[in-house]
Amino acid sequence: MRLPTFVSLFLLVISQTVLSSPCVSFDSSFNLLAFGLDGKDWNAGTQESWANGTAADITANGRPPFDGVNTTCYLAQFFNAVYVLNGNSSDSSAVHIYDAAGKSWSRQSVITGSFDATNFAAILDHDTNVFYALSQGSLFYLNMGSMTSANSTAISWIDADKSPYPSSYTSPVMALAQNHIHFLDVPGVPAGSADIFVIHYNYFQPASQPYPVAGGGTIPATQGKTASFFQAEGVQQEFAFIPEDGSATYVINVETNTTEAYTGPSTKDAAATYAASITALVQLDSKGNVMFFPYTEGDVSVNTAATWTKVAAIAAVAPATSSSASSSTTGTAGETQTIISGGGGPTTTGSASGHSSGSLAVRMSGPLAAAGLVGVLACVL
Repeated sequence: MRLPTFVSLFLLVISQTVLSSPCVSFDSSFNLLAFGLDGKDWNAGTQESWANGTAADITANGRPPFDGVNTTCYLAQFFNAVYVLNGNSSDSSAVHIYDAAGKSWSRQSVITGSFDATNFAAILDHDTNVFYALSQGSLFYLNMGSMTSANSTAISWIDADKSPYPSSYTSPVMALAQNHIHFLDVPGVPAGSADIFVIHYNYFQPASQPYPVAGGGTIPATQGKTASFFQAEGVQQEFAFIPEDGSATYVINVETNTTEAYTGPSTKDAAATYAASITALVQLDSKGNVMFFPYTEGDVSVNTAATWTKVAAIAAVAPATSSSASSSTTGTAGETQTIISGGGGPTTTGSASGHSSGSLAVRMSGPLAAAGLVGVLACVL
């Protein structure tokens, strides 16, 4: 008679195993937004409140479950909206739109055509509000217009051009600055240089652009994550590149074609993702920790002395031990987490107008993991 009891317990634990792919972004006032942490969405306020404030729960109806293989979030600064790609594993083609002013969600239908919504790298151009993405060997675009809520008619990914890169470039590292897309870690391109796609003229520059590191050194030719620093007005002029090993934080200025190297994040996590405001770079690691690096444009001495600090306002409401799952299931103390795939694989997504991509994780709720229950069940039987 014990068999049904243990089977029921096993099924209960399995049913509470949830997939998650949270992300961080900002609204146009640069309130820090965390989506999908502990099954909810949070507003941590502006930078001065991150160290000792408490994030507000902004979870609303219509939100995606944040369970995609590679959920990514992008700030449309002009429209105070956040666009979420692949936020729903069962509806990967849709774009979910968060209207930050209205604190509401809507779902935009999208026709993908040959675009693979589960395997791409993308940026959101600041001025045109158009997504550009590499997928299946082609460069696609998706025009978001001035959307702060979904249209009643579907929009389409358009195949704009063939990718000039070899098939070995399976994990593009993309960043946005000055309405140009910068491609790092391109096969055949020297370390410290980037290939550039000029958005407004729709062409790839024939030669790569070097970005030497001040004081010597070179940006490594390696996988990593990017985030573009916003301006109060106008397009981004700088972006950060963090190698997967977290060895440094490189800030590339495309106006001066130079790079500064600052301290790397205290959490070395290849699956971590990033978003930037005007004055901060934010890291979301694969366990749900949210850290930030205060940044002052043009002030090398201040940035050199800066350190990565925990966003206590988010940790207070969604502690890392239980915050990396994002579906409606609420976690309990003693849960464990196993990473299935992070941002460094074939589905890596680069920087956007303001961008962050989530890491897919499995979360076991309750004090017993499913594997342990299988062992107990085997012993009983």
